[in-house]
Amino acid sequence: MTKPAEISVTEGTDKNLPKEKFEELEKFIDGLETTKGTLIQILHKAQDIFGYLPRDVQLYVARKLGIPGAEVFGVVSFYSYFTTKPRGKHTISICMGTACFVRGADKIAERLKEKLEIEANEITEDGLFTLKDVRCIGACGLAPVLMVDDKVYGRVKEEDLDNIINTYRNQEVKQ
Repeated sequence: MTKPAEISVTEGTDKNLPKEKFEELEKFIDGLETTKGTLIQILHKAQDIFGYLPRDVQLYVARKLGIPGAEVFGVVSFYSYFTTKPRGKHTISICMGTACFVRGADKIAERLKEKLEIEANEITEDGLFTLKDVRCIGACGLAPVLMVDDKVYGRVKEEDLDNIINTYRNQEVKQ
């Protein structure tokens, strides 16, 4: 049975990242029966805790597991689920697959960039949205398609964008 390495929670970490989050991640890793074969599971938990996987979090995971940082980075950079940059509270993914592109996804994307005042992979000033282009959502019959978090919006028109955006902005006001 492999046990995680004993290291200080904040050893070599960015001082801007909360110590409490490292402690939460450490508790999760230490609670695993074994760490063999759990890198992806641990990275999912780390991204859930921090919201993204900055270099210091990746190195922390590598040290805890006793593996090279390059191995952790290789996994993080390979899987599109993982991100090394902070994201907004809600991720808007615009499908740019052939069916969606032919039906105007590029125009939808440009209009969203204007409305949110960001480019792809950026965060709105209020921290509420991140905009992503994706290759395919798998709902070609509903093209053009966009997703906000896990909710799919099909046959989207430019005039639908205000309602979609405001749905999530209004949720924030109510909270």
